[in-house]
Amino acid sequence: MLLATAAACGTVQNLTAGQKVDQAVDRLGEQKSLAFELDLDADSDALTALAGEAGSEEELPPEFAKLLAGLRVEVSVKSKKPLADSGEKDLVGMSARVEGPEGVLVEYRVVGDFTYYRADFKAMGETMGVPMPTADQIPESEKEFRKVLEGEWVKVDTSALEKAQKSESSSGGADGIDAKTQQKIIDAVRGVIAHEVTFSAKDGSDGTEHVIAQGNFRDLLTGVLDKLGPLEGDLPPGAELPTAKDLKDAPNKKVAVDFTLKNGDLTQVEVDLAVLADAPKGTRLPLVLKFTDAGDVSAPSGATEIPTGMVPGDSLFSGGLLGGGEF
Repeated sequence: MLLATAAACGTVQNLTAGQKVDQAVDRLGEQKSLAFELDLDADSDALTALAGEAGSEEELPPEFAKLLAGLRVEVSVKSKKPLADSGEKDLVGMSARVEGPEGVLVEYRVVGDFTYYRADFKAMGETMGVPMPTADQIPESEKEFRKVLEGEWVKVDTSALEKAQKSESSSGGADGIDAKTQQKIIDAVRGVIAHEVTFSAKDGSDGTEHVIAQGNFRDLLTGVLDKLGPLEGDLPPGAELPTAKDLKDAPNKKVAVDFTLKNGDLTQVEVDLAVLADAPKGTRLPLVLKFTDAGDVSAPSGATEIPTGMVPGDSLFSGGLLGGGEF
């Protein structure tokens, strides 16, 4: 949604500030190596306070508040061509990982012919307060997956994963959105944002510039859904759009998105989620998206190969491995 906002800027020629963001997004696509990091710039106390103000019947568990405050998602991708022109065959490698307060929780990489995966189940169980299975509990028929529960790298033939995904889709899973429908959705969102959002620019320190995009949250949602309504028949089964009744309780407030540019490059996007809640005055809950050079996307050494025949079906970890391709 944030990138769609940026892409919409160039459609309104009199918005000089918006055009700067539009050009910066284009420059991201010109790179062959890119990474982004998404996290909440808030401490656990602020999250607990916000949950209480939102009228939650149960207090946010301290362990979960700590997890959210320290949660960070990092994605890196490298290609032989500029990313905007790259197809699947052009990618050198891609990695995605989720980090918690104590370190990496889940990580996977796609390099060459294999998809690599590892997870710290013990850390996830401790931070979320949920018991996780141990290697000793794995049945003999799935002993290959013990390495996963022990936090070691495993690998699966990527082509086998793709075949399994197609099999799941043909047996009742949701199909993806085709390119033509994706373009219609992008055009619809662009039109609404160009009409509903205002842009302004201000200088920051160290030669940076901030472009602020502002719009009413409820008006934006309503406008986008009105435009997407005619496309609902082209969406995958189960992807039902919210109704006007569903949106009546959406915050009727202005939300601002702060785009940070340095030397014309987009380095950060930030939005304060506390604005959308009935939070005490002065409370902030920034959601921050940072752009940097890609990190390590090489194949990890010593990974144990999982037999391809065990990935599909009702294997204990098939869902997690298959889901890895959706990052």
